[in-house]
Amino acid sequence: MTKKYILGIDGGSQSSKVVIFDTKGRVVCEASQALEPLHTPEPGVVEHPHDDLYDSIVAAASRVMEAFQGDPADIIGVGLCTIRCCRALTRADGTLVEPVQSWMDQRLAKPYEKTNDDVVYVTTTSGYLMGRLTGQLTDTVANYIGPWPMDVEAWDWFSDKETFDSYNVNLDMLYQLQMPGDIGGYVNAQFAAITGIPQGLPVVHTANDKAAEALGAGLRDETTGLVSLGTYITGMIVGKEYVAEPNTYFSNFASEPHRYIYECGGIRRGMWTVSWLRNLLGKEVIEAAAAAGVSGDEYLNSLASTVAAGSDGLMCVLDWLAPPTQPHKKGMFLGFDERHSYAHMYRAILEGIAFTMKQNMVDMEEERRASIGTLVVSGGGSYSDLCMQIFADVFGIPAVRNEVRNAAGLGAAICVAVACSVYPTFDDASSHMVHREDCFAPNPQNVDLYAQLRAVHAEIAEQNDAILQRTHRILLDHKGTFVDA
Repeated sequence: MTKKYILGIDGGSQSSKVVIFDTKGRVVCEASQALEPLHTPEPGVVEHPHDDLYDSIVAAASRVMEAFQGDPADIIGVGLCTIRCCRALTRADGTLVEPVQSWMDQRLAKPYEKTNDDVVYVTTTSGYLMGRLTGQLTDTVANYIGPWPMDVEAWDWFSDKETFDSYNVNLDMLYQLQMPGDIGGYVNAQFAAITGIPQGLPVVHTANDKAAEALGAGLRDETTGLVSLGTYITGMIVGKEYVAEPNTYFSNFASEPHRYIYECGGIRRGMWTVSWLRNLLGKEVIEAAAAAGVSGDEYLNSLASTVAAGSDGLMCVLDWLAPPTQPHKKGMFLGFDERHSYAHMYRAILEGIAFTMKQNMVDMEEERRASIGTLVVSGGGSYSDLCMQIFADVFGIPAVRNEVRNAAGLGAAICVAVACSVYPTFDDASSHMVHREDCFAPNPQNVDLYAQLRAVHAEIAEQNDAILQRTHRILLDHKGTFVDA
């Protein structure tokens, strides 16, 4: 039989990635395109400039098709996965009226307010991009997280008129809903012409990016957990029932109809903080990395690997982006002395991320009465052996990484494999397409040390909260207005 391929699109918050997989889930070729910096024209407004989400997919898709050595006719479908909690305002033809509102935009914290008469539809990034790729105005149910009239338990719009109307949108302003694994449309002539992807290929709906990542990481029951190391870091387990008002997590749509992702508290600007430190160090790291023939991240990882567990007492609290309800929050390093270098700072950031996510996952496990025995780590940080070992030691269980580290694209490909009948079920597709690569066993000595340090780390924010609030009030009084960028 002729070998078949699947194209997975992962529209992320920092870049758009397009990957061609074979039907066994192995990467054949891939390309990515960095997104432009977010546009912040005024306080609270955070937008993806121009038509960046679409243009970046076009750029990455064009390059991946140029690199593909197979026959494009053997590609059986396209899976579309995009970032969540964004809002796209479109015309009748599905093109943008205004730039897409980022998940960090304060307008997303409340129902839609119409300020532009050209707006015909209000949709998500997945709906917008499905419309651009196919011309069909359909969207996946499973990306309606946030200010939408969506009944998460019913997987449909709220049937109660009063509840629905409270979101300030009419039904005719919303795209047609479909399920993950449904074909939302077919590649149109325009997208085919500018990318080389064959016209007429089915484009399959997935879910929000975190749910697609969980599917691509191989989460099938509550014995396996996932920590997703992205701009927003979160922890996940999967289940089958919707829980309306849990205390330590929320129920998110999965990339499989009528299943759920339970998602614990996360870290805003999580792995961004690693990039922040690298960029802050600037020329020194760039030149040293170039001399060693490695990337800046690889160079910092090698230095941080020589630092003892616990970073000689240096701790990091990851609050570089304050929640809207707690604008006084700030990121912190605590415990400097003359021994510390930027290698200690780098390791302290990784340890701070692991401490925070361990506590958040423990809280969720206790409420769910679940116990994970294996932790999958995905995202850019999973490429670091140091980061993987820190997670194994902090969590006290084996930490594994898969062959495909950026798993959202693979999750999109799994949805295509089911939609196009390559495999009969999501379980079958996952078992054939998700492959483990490395397993990091916890070091018992470090497990004990980290357990004690994590208890201290958990108290830092609480102990310093009053000081940060005082500082925030002083700056408010001094400047009149205070903008936390």
